[in-house]
Amino acid sequence: LSVNVVHSTLANSLKPCCGHTFAATRVGTLSVVSISPPSFRCAAAVALTCSSLSRCSCISLPPAKMKLLISNGVVTIPDGVSIEVKSRQVRVKGPRGTLQRDFKHLSVDMYLFEEDGEKKLKVECHFGKKKRLAAIRTACSHVKNLITGVTKGFEYKMRLVYAHFPININIEDKGTLVEIRNFLGEKRVRRVHMLPGVAIKRSDAVKDELILEGNDIENVSRSTALIHQQCLVKNKDIRKFLDGIYVSESGVLLKE
Repeated sequence: LSVNVVHSTLANSLKPCCGHTFAATRVGTLSVVSISPPSFRCAAAVALTCSSLSRCSCISLPPAKMKLLISNGVVTIPDGVSIEVKSRQVRVKGPRGTLQRDFKHLSVDMYLFEEDGEKKLKVECHFGKKKRLAAIRTACSHVKNLITGVTKGFEYKMRLVYAHFPININIEDKGTLVEIRNFLGEKRVRRVHMLPGVAIKRSDAVKDELILEGNDIENVSRSTALIHQQCLVKNKDIRKFLDGIYVSESGVLLKE
């Protein structure tokens, strides 16, 4: 049976089915019909049409994307940490202080429960696809960072790099303001204010090293980025002029 016969027969029988396209191809002795987008109504019509032809034809439907009924992630809350969840606003309190984060932009459910004597936070998503399922692990990672911040804290280390003109650093306002002088010999004074909850100090063990400490990992890391962005080389070959202030190490403040 030729493909043209199958195609012309289907074209006459499937005229009422608007919005769907089909193609008939020859595979060996069989005529294979593919429907796009998938439609069981059209598939039934194709089956009835092909059954009246001289040879049996195969019906190929593209795979449909599945939605999972329910997906979840669980975060275990350690001892000494209290957590409150209300309207997807998470508030974590620990030995080092209190942190809060809003998850209202995520289409997930968050609630507390107990299992085997341990307090846990569950993040659920109903009928989620790829991006919404990825938000589950994102929310769990943010909550884990909040717990780590109120129990251990975060620490970032930065090094001053220069070839000829030494970079001078002044720390003022109890570690909340940094003044950068003599970068590439420039007379301009660069001032960087630390974000809330972040303190900066000089390292006692290593020369030309700065240490930033805080509970909120986002504020600490963004403060390092602000310092780095103030010392960017302009209008020169950055492969040769490597002067600047760079992050050398990052981790938790209290080591186990």
